[in-house]
Amino acid sequence: MKIVLSRKGFDRGAGGAPSPIVDGVPISLPIPTTRRSETTFRLAGLGDLVERVTRGRFDAGHLCHEDPMFASGRWAFGQTGRAASHLAKHRIGPGDVFVFFGLFSTLGKGDRHHRIFGYMDVDEVKSLGPNPGEDDSPAGFPRRHPHTIGDWEPNNTLYFGAGARTAKAADLLRLSKPGSPPSIWRIPEWLKATGMSYHADPARWVVDGELRAA
Repeated sequence: MKIVLSRKGFDRGAGGAPSPIVDGVPISLPIPTTRRSETTFRLAGLGDLVERVTRGRFDAGHLCHEDPMFASGRWAFGQTGRAASHLAKHRIGPGDVFVFFGLFSTLGKGDRHHRIFGYMDVDEVKSLGPNPGEDDSPAGFPRRHPHTIGDWEPNNTLYFGAGARTAKAADLLRLSKPGSPPSIWRIPEWLKATGMSYHADPARWVVDGELRAA
């Protein structure tokens, strides 16, 4: 089994703010987009929240890239380009696990940090190619998946599987070390020995129990 740590949702570059923790629940906001989407923040049930988080820079009617999608205990997650090539190189497929994390902070407060908000046990991988159609959108989800809309790179791929979203901002799911920048993670001792792709530089592992994440 291979574990893929996959960063998703709002951050300084996409959305311009952390995703919020509201009443103790982390809510990952899908990144804004202007194409290859039929989903607005309002349609995703996040209209009021995105307007509060961005102070009106993005309104409820703005399109978003709703990926990964979650419904009825299952995820659908698209990848393309370099990210898809990296996953293919490591033969990510059924039996492997995606762990989704993002940048969060409590709504109206500071303390920006990375935390896990969900996971998926992969049970199916579907190659969509560069010109997917509506029939490629997975069944059982309330909206059309963005990776089935418009033109993509030839390795456009969807991953499916059962999983869950976290129901509370548990300390156990926080990756960032308290009092440090978000990219400084607390890690279990075994992770240094196991290693991570994109993290071969020894300088990222200088302090025991810490990782300077890419």
